[in-house]
Amino acid sequence: MGASESERISELQAEVDQMKEAVISHAVVDQAIGMVVALGRVTPDEGWEVLREVSQHTNIKLRNIAELILIWGRRGEIPADVLTALEDALDRYGPTQVPEASPE
Repeated sequence: MGASESERISELQAEVDQMKEAVISHAVVDQAIGMVVALGRVTPDEGWEVLREVSQHTNIKLRNIAELILIWGRRGEIPADVLTALEDALDRYGPTQVPEASPE
């Protein structure tokens, strides 16, 4: 195998690694949007906007905001500034209270 073939293999491996990371990142963001949609009673597009706004207002990358929201869903822990930004964004798009379950 020549040097150019080895270089090409390395380039392709780097591309594959980037694609894997992008797929994982996309899944994390989609899951966080789902949580925002369910808890905030907003549309998926509004859920995306909520994440984007929280990211901008906290100066934290969107993927990291998504990860924090997923951790919040699992453990109930979220940084206070992120929670405040999330509540503020949801106030602009929909109700912030989780709806009561209706009696069957």
